[in-house]
Amino acid sequence: MDAPAIINGCRLFARMSPAARDRLEAMAQVVALPPRTLLFRQGDEPPGIYIVGRGLVRVFKVGATGKDHVLHLAGPGKSFAEAAAIAGFRCPANAETVEDSELVLLPEGPFAEFLASDHQATLDMLAGMSMWLHQVVDLLEDVVLRDANARLARHLLEASGTGGVVTLAASRKHLASHLNLTPETLSRTLRRLTDDGLITADRDSLVVLDAAGLAAVAELTPVI
Repeated sequence: MDAPAIINGCRLFARMSPAARDRLEAMAQVVALPPRTLLFRQGDEPPGIYIVGRGLVRVFKVGATGKDHVLHLAGPGKSFAEAAAIAGFRCPANAETVEDSELVLLPEGPFAEFLASDHQATLDMLAGMSMWLHQVVDLLEDVVLRDANARLARHLLEASGTGGVVTLAASRKHLASHLNLTPETLSRTLRRLTDDGLITADRDSLVVLDAAGLAAVAELTPVI
């Protein structure tokens, strides 16, 4: 993939003018990386903003016990490290490729100069970031108010593409961590949704068979 295709597929920049996107494309660096490539560590200086064109990246923190917790699974069209790059503080988490991935990096220095010189582009990007903040609030609501069935059902509905196909993470433990589930609970929940005829699943992907039924599960009563 080339830089224009990756940038144009990112909702963060969806409202920007063609001229502003041309400037982003001029500074963009396209990188192709194998699985388990560490992009940055918590506490590093921000490299810039990453956009995923192909593959999957997990953004995660490591707890005091050494256990990882996935904050964000960034697939095609998703960006990460925005806040650190814009505000200029150190990276608050780690980022690592989960599978073969192709990314665009907008380097921190040139990107900061771009925002300083184009106020309308800054406002347009803030509108895109508000959508990301909305997703974070939704995730917190899921963890606090929804059980495993509802959490997974909601994720599958949001991740399903053409024909209801959902590509699962190379390691399901990353998806489980993202949804605040154990891998065992994730497997049981996938099996339950399959037995109910809502999805069909294999090792690498699944298909949503009954979107309305899955939506009903996603809106079940809160966890008590």
